[in-house]
Amino acid sequence: MKIRSKHQKSSAFNCILGSRCSYFAMWSLVGFIVIIYFYSHIHQNDGEEMFMYLDHFSKTKELERPDEETFHFPPPRVRHSPRALQRRGPRKPPTTIDEFLDESSEVHAFFFPNRKTAVGPTKDGNQNMYFYPGRLWLDTDGNPIQAHGGGILYDDRTKMYYWYGENKDGPTYQAHENWFARVDIIGVNCYSSKDLWTWTNEGIVLPGENNITHDLHKLNVLERPKVIYNDKTEQYVMWMHVDDVNYTKASVGVAISDSPTGPFTYLYSMRPHGCESRDMTIFKDDDGKAYIIYSSEDNSELHVGPLTDDYLNVSIAMRRILVGRHREAPALFKYQGTYYMITSGCTGWAPNEALAHAAESVMGPWETMGNPCIGGNKILRSTTFFSQSTFVVPLPGLPGSFIFMADRWNPSELKDSRYVWLPLSVGGLPDEPLDYNFGFPQWPRVSIYWHKRWRLPEGWTIDEI
Repeated sequence: MKIRSKHQKSSAFNCILGSRCSYFAMWSLVGFIVIIYFYSHIHQNDGEEMFMYLDHFSKTKELERPDEETFHFPPPRVRHSPRALQRRGPRKPPTTIDEFLDESSEVHAFFFPNRKTAVGPTKDGNQNMYFYPGRLWLDTDGNPIQAHGGGILYDDRTKMYYWYGENKDGPTYQAHENWFARVDIIGVNCYSSKDLWTWTNEGIVLPGENNITHDLHKLNVLERPKVIYNDKTEQYVMWMHVDDVNYTKASVGVAISDSPTGPFTYLYSMRPHGCESRDMTIFKDDDGKAYIIYSSEDNSELHVGPLTDDYLNVSIAMRRILVGRHREAPALFKYQGTYYMITSGCTGWAPNEALAHAAESVMGPWETMGNPCIGGNKILRSTTFFSQSTFVVPLPGLPGSFIFMADRWNPSELKDSRYVWLPLSVGGLPDEPLDYNFGFPQWPRVSIYWHKRWRLPEGWTIDEI
């Protein structure tokens, strides 16, 4: 007599289930292999991109760790006349910014250290090419670099960087009592470099003029020169702010050259779009289209508009941006299809808080993202590290990394004004709410990191890119 196992049915069921599981597992494996194949085919460069990202991260992480700064100054010496006290009452003590502007104060001396601390290729101990924001910066001849309010052009033809700026190597004086400090026009200087640290003086590429009717007569004003290259006309085109001694002309000037090292031929001045123009910059987009951005309407707003195809004039189109915000010293750059801009407040030679802005189009609308300065301390962040924006330099091979260029103005001796170059990055969430964020994307944060000394990643030069 056969005894039927009570587990026989379940064994058969397990067998069938096992077969189906094996069948399913086999086709799941095939499907997984197919998915991996197509994914790897579509993303065959992802491993390479990930390696590049990690390499970039390792190279720039030190730059994104700002220095903290603590300094203590003795209380300012305030002299009160008894009669003045009776007549006007006690005066408010001077602020740190007041002390910064006072050439006799210890604060001023701290932010404008003497030549003993100068940096440059001719100084011993500078082989590692460290930037020291605020120190005197020397060229390859051992002379202080004179390129204030400047901008950088990278020239594909010569594979060199060119730094154009105001030569202020003359006496500082006031044209009128209680008026702004000034230096007579000497001209636009040009320096060349392959590594953005070692600069060779190429001379004055656009000189001042002796003809009193000329826009560039020495008693007039020439500020913030910027140069871009026109691929169609094969000319280097310079735009600059030109003005009279009273700042009533409020115009732009245009000059051209066949060489990045000049000489540049001055063409004419104009008021773009028929409007006042003071602090300004120009920007060349990836498609070759160029734009001008300038402070207007008594510096209460910025205007932006495209240049003509030859870069020698403005087109009809113009947009008013940051209306009523009183911003100047615009420095424009682009990253991953988004346009960014750093601006300064309008406080004369005195430093103030920078603001970062972003837009999907150069023509706007532009949204304000807050103060980009990180590190240092409260007073440094609120004064843009005691400097004013002038330009932002992209760093090829280091995506999202830039150099923020700024001037630390010394109104008591303008030729002794200093350069504050610091690492700038785009990435991460902003820590301040947008002014009008309805309908606008959440742009990544723009960060300018304070460092007492810093350098570009080891081995970085334009030749290595």
